[in-house]
Amino acid sequence: MAVEVIKRIFCRARKLPAPPARDPAFASLEDARMYWSVQRARLQTAIRSVFQAITLPLEKLLLWAWEHLLPGSRWIEKAGLPRRAVEQRLGTDLLIHVDPRQLIRGKGWQGVPAQCRPSSSAFIWDGDWDLRRGDLRHGSRYRLISDLASHRKNLRESEQYKVLKLRLDDGVPFASHQQGILLDSEERILNYLQVYLSFLDDMAVRGFDSARGKDWLGVAVSREGRLLKINRGLHRLAMAQWLGLPSVPVRVMAVHHEWWQQVVGNAKGHEAWQRLARALSHCKAETRPGELDPIAWPDDFEWPASS
Repeated sequence: MAVEVIKRIFCRARKLPAPPARDPAFASLEDARMYWSVQRARLQTAIRSVFQAITLPLEKLLLWAWEHLLPGSRWIEKAGLPRRAVEQRLGTDLLIHVDPRQLIRGKGWQGVPAQCRPSSSAFIWDGDWDLRRGDLRHGSRYRLISDLASHRKNLRESEQYKVLKLRLDDGVPFASHQQGILLDSEERILNYLQVYLSFLDDMAVRGFDSARGKDWLGVAVSREGRLLKINRGLHRLAMAQWLGLPSVPVRVMAVHHEWWQQVVGNAKGHEAWQRLARALSHCKAETRPGELDPIAWPDDFEWPASS
């Protein structure tokens, strides 16, 4: 016990370094006891950033070689084309505006072995990943937002509060090393939930702000040319869905190999990018279940009235 007390005093004497995913809205919940966890997260982020800075020039060189049909270009395309280089090359051509309440099918990797998943560093994905879909209307992010919005007058009655309170009572309070926050009291739990409500209320007034989050709302294009949500910006999408916003911008992070072949074919360089951009402008959100869905999702769902 004495060792733990000394450790806490020592940690509180330190200034908590900026967490990798720090958000000023959660600043009051940051805790010096998260010092070493945050340091580890900062180190991991720094290593990843250095690695990306080293590999990006190579990725851009590989994409340039593919565009100019240099030796090895077929292998470069077969490997999926380097995603980050494609994003820099195409820029806003990868952006599509969609009705958030139509973007209800997401690509979930739960239960899929790592070796069976396409590489996140590739732009072209092969395999049956697009046939296994989740229903975002029944996902954890939308349940969280709808739960808080429905209990805004008494957050203690929300399911999320009860979950976090149970963790607190069990002696394992929620902590985030990416944000440096620690929910070790009921007051902190309520403040944490109130922040999410403030995000929702801000979106209701100001609309969707792409710059608000650290990532774009990422999507992938299926073999049928339909948009599936991937694991980026799910909280903000859930807020837009709850509010009934007419449109949100999403960024294409990957496309299925079969669809790529249909729209690009053997084209390379500028012609390939033109074909891709034209095809992307016609892509719509996927609303149907997939052939390999892990479970059958309920059909009885109603959106709340638009704000």
